[in-house]
Amino acid sequence: MKTVSKETIIEFEEKKSKFIGYIKPVSSVNEAEKFIKSVRKKHPEATHNVPLYRVMENGQEYFKYNDDGEPTNTAGKPMAEILNILDVYNVAIVATRYFGGIKLGAGGLIRNYAKTAKLAINEAEITEYVEKSEFILDYDYESTSEVDSFLNINGEKYNIEISERNYSDRVTLKIKANSDIEEKLNEMSRVIVIRL
Repeated sequence: MKTVSKETIIEFEEKKSKFIGYIKPVSSVNEAEKFIKSVRKKHPEATHNVPLYRVMENGQEYFKYNDDGEPTNTAGKPMAEILNILDVYNVAIVATRYFGGIKLGAGGLIRNYAKTAKLAINEAEITEYVEKSEFILDYDYESTSEVDSFLNINGEKYNIEISERNYSDRVTLKIKANSDIEEKLNEMSRVIVIRL
């Protein structure tokens, strides 16, 4: 299965209409919807914010898009076709358009929304999808340097992302990483590892 390797933004102009493509690799429908909402918040004045996501979650495919006010099948569908052609999953895309005063016609809209998706995917670089899992690491303060060192050394190899840090009686980290890290995590002494 293929996805994209990084979050990125592309931009181009067509007959004074400005197209901005936002793309992000995601691992859940919830993450995709949050990303789409955040882009819409950035561009409340845009003429259209066309959303699209395709996510494999728990063995089930979720593929959702719409035209956000553009004529039927001239925005979301051509973007979805690009995902099908390139066979890309676990991705969220928003094509933001600011109308420039010159109508593009149905063919022009289809071409430019497809172009937005294609440029965004190319810029974000297609890569093999590696399943990620979430883990809670719970440890006492004396183990902080061991855990920090482990995360620094293995960060790139396992695509480790720290999503939460809590410091109270003990330290609790919530991380997302490639699923095959679990065995390595369990090798750390005095660290409680919980897979979510």
